Amino acid sequence: MSRKNLIKLNHDPTVTYSTKDDADELFDDLSSSPLHENVSWISWFCSRPGREYFVEVKEDFIEDLFNLTGLNLAVPFYNEALDLILDRTAPDTLENFDMDVIETSAQILYGLIHQRYIITRTGLHQMAEKYSMGIFGCCPRVNCCYTHVLPAGLSDIVGKMPVMLFCPNCLDLYAPSSSRYKNIDGSFFGATFPHLFFESYPELNPKRSIPCGKIYQPRIYGFKVSELSKTGPRMQWLRMYLEDSGSDSESESD
Repeated sequence: MSRKNLIKLNHDPTVTYSTKDDADELFDDLSSSPLHENVSWISWFCSRPGREYFVEVKEDFIEDLFNLTGLNLAVPFYNEALDLILDRTAPDTLENFDMDVIETSAQILYGLIHQRYIITRTGLHQMAEKYSMGIFGCCPRVNCCYTHVLPAGLSDIVGKMPVMLFCPNCLDLYAPSSSRYKNIDGSFFGATFPHLFFESYPELNPKRSIPCGKIYQPRIYGFKVSELSKTGPRMQWLRMYLEDSGSDSESESD
């Protein structure tokens, strides 16, 4: 089985971004296996360049087979990949397998486990620490004033879309600015995570603190451009609603 086919685990012919070159970038340095190093596979994986979005999943979470329900049908060489993740595999036991293929499967399996882990209490806490430190970056929108963003997926299925960044201020999605993240699969974070995160940590949600006057208004010779114009502003009502709802919430609390 080729790397290209391994990426397309859902066998969806509409997948267009997962080319062989993308697979090579996503699963770089497969030859630098941790099997001969004094470090766990999970620590090795999360410490690689471009893996800053990931947290280390606790081994007891992975060892609970209930948490892995259905993943054996989604990942080829599931048993070998799981043994590799949990450091239960010695190099000489994989002589009959292509190590590149096994490691690729292990990384996909870990990504899908990661999707489930980061919506647990422990996983959310680990991601909250990264969010507070700005590890995931800031919103590129000028008027969001460097609001921290969270990684998000548009699908929970591998091979659909790469990871995006969700801004809780403008409620929009953005592609990561660094090319090192462009081929991380969005399913490794899932569509639920960013929204459950702010339900769990409402104190980290900045949308109530949008400064007044921070909604961009296009003007020509000093006159506002109408929303009815072809070049007029779009979706302004969304950000205005956030401002109004924030002030309403404050007045209700008073």
